[in-house]
Amino acid sequence: MDQQSSASELSALWAPWRVEYFQQPIREGFLEEAGRSEAADRANLVLVRKRCCFLMMNRYPYSVGHLMVVPFRKVADLGALTEGEQLELWGLATIGQRILREVVKAQGFNVGLNLGKCAGAGVADHLHLHVVPRWDGDHNFMPVLGGSRVLSESLETLYERLLIAVLRTV
Repeated sequence: MDQQSSASELSALWAPWRVEYFQQPIREGFLEEAGRSEAADRANLVLVRKRCCFLMMNRYPYSVGHLMVVPFRKVADLGALTEGEQLELWGLATIGQRILREVVKAQGFNVGLNLGKCAGAGVADHLHLHVVPRWDGDHNFMPVLGGSRVLSESLETLYERLLIAVLRTV
């Protein structure tokens, strides 16, 4: 099979969890909602709350264990964060790395911000820091040729495992 036909076959990989993302109406303010609603932490996949920021799972990840650190306050630019928010943002990213190393055996990480719509921000007016686990050899044929990644575990199951690790860590 040549590379062209291989790539077209991979684009048809069945990933039913992704249809939720495309079928749901855009939920403006879902980050603010997750920040406000401590009683709904499980439903919002919130793992840790601090005074200024919280750590949550990405509901529509392309990599298993993709986490986000979000300030409670809605700001679009790093310069608008207080010193306390900046410290908690990076502190929670560190906790995220620690629990991902333990739970999903992450060997490396992509950590970063997409600031502004042109930079790829899905929520341009509420910055959030992405913590994406990586593994040696995870640049295999799936993401390279097919533009697809395989998630081997449900969000709910992974949430439970990460929450147990958080309780041991925090």
